[in-house]
Amino acid sequence: MQCRRCGKVKRERLEFLADNPVYTKRFAHYVGRRCRSTTIKDLAKELHLDWDTVKALEKQYMRAQLAKASTPGPKTICIDEISIRKGHTYRIVVSDLMRRRPIWFGGEDRSKKSMALFYEQLGPKKSRGIRLAVMDMWKPFRNVTNQQAPQAAILFDKFHVMRHLGEALDQVRKAEYARLSGKDRSFIKGQKYTLLSHRENLTPAGRQNLRKLLAANKRLNTAYLLKESLGQLWDYEREGWARRFFDNWRVSLKWLRLAPYEKFAEMIDRHWDGIAACCKPENKVSLGFVEGLNNKIRVIQRRAYGLRDEEYLRLKILTCMLPEPQKPPESPTRFPKEPLHAHPRRGLRRRRSAALRRAAASAQRGRAQAPRRRTGLPDQSRGDRWMKSAVLSSAS
Repeated sequence: MQCRRCGKVKRERLEFLADNPVYTKRFAHYVGRRCRSTTIKDLAKELHLDWDTVKALEKQYMRAQLAKASTPGPKTICIDEISIRKGHTYRIVVSDLMRRRPIWFGGEDRSKKSMALFYEQLGPKKSRGIRLAVMDMWKPFRNVTNQQAPQAAILFDKFHVMRHLGEALDQVRKAEYARLSGKDRSFIKGQKYTLLSHRENLTPAGRQNLRKLLAANKRLNTAYLLKESLGQLWDYEREGWARRFFDNWRVSLKWLRLAPYEKFAEMIDRHWDGIAACCKPENKVSLGFVEGLNNKIRVIQRRAYGLRDEEYLRLKILTCMLPEPQKPPESPTRFPKEPLHAHPRRGLRRRRSAALRRAAASAQRGRAQAPRRRTGLPDQSRGDRWMKSAVLSSAS
């Protein structure tokens, strides 16, 4: 159509069309919903569409989801980083633990500058509402959070702390394997994940191998028992009792010549404030969601064999935990039901059609009357009216 102001020919914008004007929003919703459980390549082959077209429709679907979900002020957040490609290329992921969904993905690395971008986007008002921040023991995350949200308590993630202890146990295992020779090595070889796993998570064969390993090597037996006992630290509800337990655990390392464990104990002592925060009842939060989110992100990357489009990866991560919408966008041919007073002309048409239907029904029942002709004689009875109509018809 031609514009009256500039005189150029332009296309009319229709609300039911997608960003790609060849397709509707309902079709974009269908494509995006299907892409939650399948790959772009498979769906493009099924629908006989181009790969880039399916990707563009899915991105429109995910943007609509984010616009509908919005970003309310979080109370409890979790800060973590993920690797997006080789070469130590990291991006920061911030999740809302109360609503159980990621709310921010970005940065260029895991530095203070990248972490500050999250608080700039969140704003000072919502930053003051943060009550608890869960993170690993990475120093830039802790420093920026103390600057931007000083009222928030910092809690170090239990899984990251125990991972450092598992690495210390693996160093002890490697040292014992290098010290021994001959048949004594056969008990240690290939048992890395047997030592790092919890006993209740092992298979019957794994439990048997663990039993043989601990019986054959005294140092590994001691290191394994120390690793299992440290998990009680997160069960205390008072900081004083938790500190006494850790001091006793640290004293038990004396004369054992476990250098990796002593280095781990020094690290815990330096970061004690973030670990002791778990003793407060208001800071008892479930961190299984964080591990589940990390696993889902790895599945997204592995299914696509790596993602070069960082904007697409951001949308996939931010929408992976959102509930799937049940209803597609409204079709332009389906009008919502509105009261009669909202549209007077429409209500007038409805009333007229209703009156016509009532008149037709009364005619079918034999109650319809012929139209009267006005005469000068008064109507006295039904018989007089019938007589007058008959006289007038015969006269005509």
